[in-house]
Amino acid sequence: MAKPIVALVGRPNVGKSTLFNRLIGERKSVTSDIPGTTRDRIFGETDWNGVEFTLVDTGGIEVWQPKGVRDLSPLSEGSPDFVPQIRSQALQAVEEADAVILMVDAVQGITAADQDIAEILRKNNKPIVIAANKADNIARTEDAVEFYGLGVSDEVHAISSIHGTGTGDLLDAVVRALNVPPKPIRDPLDEDDENAPPEDDEDDGILKVAIVGRPNVGKSSLLNRLIGEERVIVSPLAGTTRDAIDMEITWNGMPVRLIDTAGIRKRGTIVPGIEQFSVIRAYKALERADVALLVLDAVDGVTAQDTHIAGMIKDANRSVIIVVNKWDAIEKDEHTLNEFTKVVRERFDFISYAPILFISAQTGQRIHTVMETAARVQEERLLRIPTSKLNALIRNAMDKHSPNFKTGQRLKIYYCTQVRVDPPTFLFHVNNRELVHFTYQRYLENQLRAEYGFIGTPLRLSFRNRERETSR
Repeated sequence: MAKPIVALVGRPNVGKSTLFNRLIGERKSVTSDIPGTTRDRIFGETDWNGVEFTLVDTGGIEVWQPKGVRDLSPLSEGSPDFVPQIRSQALQAVEEADAVILMVDAVQGITAADQDIAEILRKNNKPIVIAANKADNIARTEDAVEFYGLGVSDEVHAISSIHGTGTGDLLDAVVRALNVPPKPIRDPLDEDDENAPPEDDEDDGILKVAIVGRPNVGKSSLLNRLIGEERVIVSPLAGTTRDAIDMEITWNGMPVRLIDTAGIRKRGTIVPGIEQFSVIRAYKALERADVALLVLDAVDGVTAQDTHIAGMIKDANRSVIIVVNKWDAIEKDEHTLNEFTKVVRERFDFISYAPILFISAQTGQRIHTVMETAARVQEERLLRIPTSKLNALIRNAMDKHSPNFKTGQRLKIYYCTQVRVDPPTFLFHVNNRELVHFTYQRYLENQLRAEYGFIGTPLRLSFRNRERETSR
C-alpha cells in the first residue's frame, strides 16, 4: 500500500525547509535566510502515531511581488528565470498530495501572497492544515488565530520550526486530515513469533543511482528524461539544483532510486553558504548510492574537475558509468567517436573499468542505454565468485606470471577468498604482505576482470599474512 503524501507549501522564506528537516529527522533540505533556497520538490519519509507518510518540501509559491522589486541573483527565487518553474513544481506537489500543510509567518501576519496561495489551494479541494511559523512566544501564538481568515482550514496551529514548539499538535492535525488507519505496533516480545509479519526493508533490492558531475552538464535533464517527466527544474544557469533530489521509479520490474545532485565545482570556486551546503549534499548522495553516473559535457570535453569528481567516486568505492551528454551538439565524422573515447580513456585511466555512454538528454538519443548499463553494473557489483574457481584463477595467474623476488624473498599466495560484495572484496592469504608490489596487485585485478568482467565496478584486494601454526 502506497504511503499518503503531504505537501508543505507557502510563500518564500516562511521556514518550510526547516520544518521539513525537523519532521523527517534529518537535514535533507538546504536551509537559508535567502528566499528561494529550495527549488525542486524534496521528498522525505516520516511517521506520527503509527501513521507513515511521505512529506514533500517545495519551493516558495511566489505569485505576488511589489512593483519595482527584482532580485537579479541567479541563486534567488526572485530571479525571473526560476519563478514560474518553482511555482509549477510546488503546484504539482499539491496535485499529487493527499493533504497540504500551508505554512505562513506568524510575525508578518496575513500577506497578499498568503491570500493568493490560499485561493489556489481552495481550488484543489485537498485537506489543508495551516502552520503559523515563528510563533516563539505567547503573543505571537495568539496572533496566529488571524490565519483562520484565509478561509481554507479549520486547523491553524502556531508552531516554531526551529524550536519544535507546537509540531506535535500540527502532526496530530495532519494525521486526522489523512484519515488513514495507523500501522499496527508489534510487541517486542513477539519478535521471535514465526507467524509475525516480517519488517519491511526500504532499501531491499533498490538500485540506487546518483547522477553527479560539474554544474550545467545536463544532470537534471538526464533525470527528467529517465523518469519521463519534468521532475526537476532545468536551466542553462549553473547552480539551479541545490539539494540531492531522490526519485523512485521501476525499470523492467526493478525498483530504482535516482538521485540528482548539485553540480560540484572546484573547491576554490564554491561560494560559502547555500552552494557549499549543496555540494556537501552531493558528496553524501554519492556515499549512499550503488552506481554513479558521471555526466560529462561533450562540448567542453574532459576537464580537470571531471577527473576530480571521478576520483571522489573511486575513493567512495562506488561503481561508475561515464555518460557523455550533449553528444548531439558535436559535429562528427567517422573518427569522432573513437577519438573522443580515446581521450576519455586516457584522462580516466584510474577508472579504466568504467563503461562509456554517448547520449543526449535533450533529444533522448541512446537514453535507453543508461538504465540498461546501470542494471548490468549493479549485477557485476553483486557478483560472487566461488572459492574453488577463484583459487584456480589465482594459481593460473601465478603460473603465467610469478611474483618477483624482493629482499631475497618471493611472494607466496596460499589461497584467496571473496569476503564480500558491494563492492567485490578479495582477501589473499600470503607469506608476507610487504612483498606485494602494486604492479602485481594490479596484475591480479586485471586477471580477475579478464575472467569475470566486473564492468564499472571497483575491486578491493586485501592481503593478510597467514598465521603460523603454534607448536603444541
